[in-house]
Amino acid sequence: MKVNLKDMTIKELKSFVSSLGLEPYRAKQISRWLYKKRVSDFSFMTDLSKGVRELLSEKAKIDSLKLVKVEESKDGTKKYLFELEDGNRIESVFIPEERWNTLCVSTQVGCPAGCKFCLTAKDGFTRNLTTSEIVDQYIQVQRDVGEERRISNVVFMGMGEPLLNFDNVKRAVEIMTDKDMIDLSKRKITISTVGIVPGIKRMAKELNKVKLAVSLHATTDAVRDFLVPLNRRYPISEIMKALREYPIDNNRRIMIEYVMLKGVNDSIKDAHRLAKLVKGIPVKVNLIPFNPYPGAPFEPTPREGIEEFQRVLWSYNIATFIRDSRGQDISAACGMLRTKEKSLAFR
Repeated sequence: MKVNLKDMTIKELKSFVSSLGLEPYRAKQISRWLYKKRVSDFSFMTDLSKGVRELLSEKAKIDSLKLVKVEESKDGTKKYLFELEDGNRIESVFIPEERWNTLCVSTQVGCPAGCKFCLTAKDGFTRNLTTSEIVDQYIQVQRDVGEERRISNVVFMGMGEPLLNFDNVKRAVEIMTDKDMIDLSKRKITISTVGIVPGIKRMAKELNKVKLAVSLHATTDAVRDFLVPLNRRYPISEIMKALREYPIDNNRRIMIEYVMLKGVNDSIKDAHRLAKLVKGIPVKVNLIPFNPYPGAPFEPTPREGIEEFQRVLWSYNIATFIRDSRGQDISAACGMLRTKEKSLAFR
């Protein structure tokens, strides 16, 4: 079976080429073609001899994903539907900004968290993505949008719970931030979790240079048990304890994500409780308007209600922002990613 080169860190790539009888420096050459030139075939690696290219083609492969569909929103957001080698499908979202471009990547097929307000949860959970399947989302989207729109920021906020696929997410981050590979800044990468406490503790030791975002969405265990079933395993008190122990600084505050649901978690009492929960933790709060979908069991909090919630948090000197949805018209906004019916992909 051919190995996928995008599953390998630079150290592993050096070991692999050495195992083929090639000089270790070939790893950096290959890496440049994979991550700087973003080629899709070994034949394009023109500074390697024909024999080396044929050997690599025999033993390894480059791409993990087939592009099925691209949709573009009226606000410039682009959503990508990819098919994996086993026929499963995932979505990624490109979000252009005035000064930077962000890619939202998926880490699992479906999601096991089961959040009640999230459309992705309707698909259930199938499997974790491999390192190469995560990394290839960046490569293929960057190929599509072109060099003039370099993706500088990556958020692990697509389909799936990243900290339940920790090892592959960690390797993907290593590849994305290695100067000989994609070469992104660690401060431009954000990993989001619904509160997987063991994963947060591992991040504190192994990935603390990237940003952490916690999808809280409630201020009491009773409400959070309903909205985020995993709260029964990792209640709010344990999450807050892990965040208080997390190594952070004021330039890299923990982000608290909070979806605003009318009559569920949006009261003024909730705002005061949230302020008390995060007291003493360097945080930034993002209030996210709920993105309704057909059959959704919730309604979005009216804008004036979100703004009042925000004012309460600001009164505690908590930096609080309303994160307006992008790509809602193509179901690319927060909580709206899903797999589609299986059909033949195109290249």
